[in-house]
This record gives sequence, C-alpha cells and structure tokens, in this order.
Amino acid sequence: MARLPALIVGGGPAGSAAGIGLARAGIAATILERQAEPQDVVCGGFLGWDALAALRALGIDAAAMGARPIARLRLVSARDRAEAALPRAAAGLSRRALDRALLAAAEAAGARVSRGRAARSADPDRRRVRIDGGEELESEALLLATGKHELRGAARPRDTSDDPIGLRTALAPSPRLERALDDHIELHLFDGGYAGLLLQEDGTANLCLSAARRRLKAAGGIENLIAALTDEMPALAERLRGAEPGGWSAVSGVPYGWRAGATAPGIYRVGDQAAVIASLAGDGIAIALTSGKAAAEAIATGRPAEAYQQSFSRQARRPIEAAEALRWAAEHPGPRAIVMRVLKRAPRLTGLAALLTRIAR
Repeated sequence: MARLPALIVGGGPAGSAAGIGLARAGIAATILERQAEPQDVVCGGFLGWDALAALRALGIDAAAMGARPIARLRLVSARDRAEAALPRAAAGLSRRALDRALLAAAEAAGARVSRGRAARSADPDRRRVRIDGGEELESEALLLATGKHELRGAARPRDTSDDPIGLRTALAPSPRLERALDDHIELHLFDGGYAGLLLQEDGTANLCLSAARRRLKAAGGIENLIAALTDEMPALAERLRGAEPGGWSAVSGVPYGWRAGATAPGIYRVGDQAAVIASLAGDGIAIALTSGKAAAEAIATGRPAEAYQQSFSRQARRPIEAAEALRWAAEHPGPRAIVMRVLKRAPRLTGLAALLTRIAR
C-alpha cells in the first residue's frame, strides 16, 4: 500500500486550511470530504475579525462572496436586553458558501480533494483510514478534521453524555428579519442554553441553538423545545413569528471546553478535533483556520505532532476558558441577570469579552 504524504479527513475550514498550507509548502495533500457538495452544518455562520483575517491570508475575500457585515451584538433574555458595538468588523456567511470557497482554494493551491468519500474508521498507529467500499489509505501524516463528529478508532477521549445538543435551521428571507438583524448578531439567552441569529449572504437568517440535554428531553423533541422557548422568551417568539424554518439539523454531545493536549505520532488534530469553543463566542471558524494553518506549518517544518498539539492547546486555553465562563453565566438565571445589568450599564465590557474569546488577537 502506497503511503500518502498527508491525508486530511474532513473538508471543512480546518481541513481546507491545512490542505492549502501543505500545498503551498510543496507537500502533496489529499482531503477526504464525505459530502459530494458543501452543505450548511450545525455550527458556523459567524466570521469574527480573526477569521476574516485568516481567510484573507488564504486568498479568500468574504465580502466579495456577499458576506453580511456585522458590527453590533445584541444580547436578549426573557426580561432584559443589552446591545454594544463589536470591537472590530465581523460578518455572516453560510457554511455552504464558505466551505465551497475553501475547498476550491485548496484545489487551486494543489491539494487533491476527494468528494463524496466518507472515512469510516482509523488506525492511528498505522495512520491508516478505511473509507466507503472498504478501501484503505495510509499516510505519513494524518490530519483529523472531522469537526464535532468522531471517527471510529480515533475518537476524542471524552465522555460527552452530559454535553449539550447543537441545533440549526435557516429562516426564509423576510423584510421583518432583514430590518431586525441588519448589521447585528443576536444572542437569546435562556436556562440551559442560548440561540444565535444572524443574516447570511443568501438573505436567510441562520438560527443556531445550544441546549442542555435535559431541556430537549423534557420538551420531548425539537419542535416542542422551540415552542417552550418562544413561550418564555417574547423576543425570540417575535423573531420566529411567521418564519419558515428550512428543517432542523442536529449534533449531539458537543464537548464545549475540550482541548486536545496529547496525540499519537503523526496524528494532527485540527478544528473541533483540536479545541471546541462555546458557540456563543463566535470563534469556531477562526480556531479551525488557525489550527489547520499551524498543523500544516508543523508538518512542513518537521515538527512532531505532539509538539504541535501541545502548542495549540496552550494557545487555545485563554479563549476556551473565557468562553466557558461566559457560557456558564448565560445558562444560569442568577449570573445571567447580573451580566445583563452590567453590560447595560457598561456596554464596552462586551467588547472586552469578545476580545478575550479570540484565538488570534
């Protein structure tokens, strides 16, 4: 069996960024992407200023793709709301559009992109991956870029039984949502979770939720959970009034706060396989791009995978821990009420919180 120089499992932002970096360094990289065409996924849509800068370095101009400018953050609870300017310009762009552009850039740089081929299991010791149809691929460097999904044989060593559920849908374009969300990202905070709303390049509103398992179980399903949330949160009910969700997608056991501090020889974890930041921080795409670039640089310079993984874990510690503190406050009524009062009186603190949760300053 011929060994590939570098095999990347997953063609999302992390995998594409790694493929671009490796190709630019003259290393043949193969990207396995299970979807034949890019699709929207549960997480993504918000591009912070660090993500926008990382994309520019990869040759991708989000504004030219129609990304919607975002300059302000609006926080909403059942009883209160606070609003503040973001420290720097951000944007809203669908993952479908972003992933398509990144994979195209990886191919243009010289990486081989194999679409519609799902990896089923991995043998980390041999850096071997089994894909659909029983074919096996072996590599000198194996990059795990499977996002929040696990690859059998190389799963993240963590119990996710108590971790929250991630949900996403798209709301059809409407003048009412356009007026309400123009230039804003909106976070609705409730007991056990939160919901984020922003406009995308195609005019739809991206609605993502993080909800504790207990809330979804008590509600008896997604539709019942949404009904319960709109009953307790008038502002969210107003946003969803007359809206037409495009169907819900879900991912279970989202391990917020997890960082990969160790790895096997030749195994590079990138994106959510390297570090999982709470989605309310809006820095997941930047973490994906930054880790993909760092892994490619490590491989190109002969840096061991263990050294890369430990270094990136240290880099991600501050934003991950800051985001976890914010998530805890957002999901509990007492701390949430205090945070809302403080931010109403001192909105500039919102910008400080945003800065603390960035992977790159």
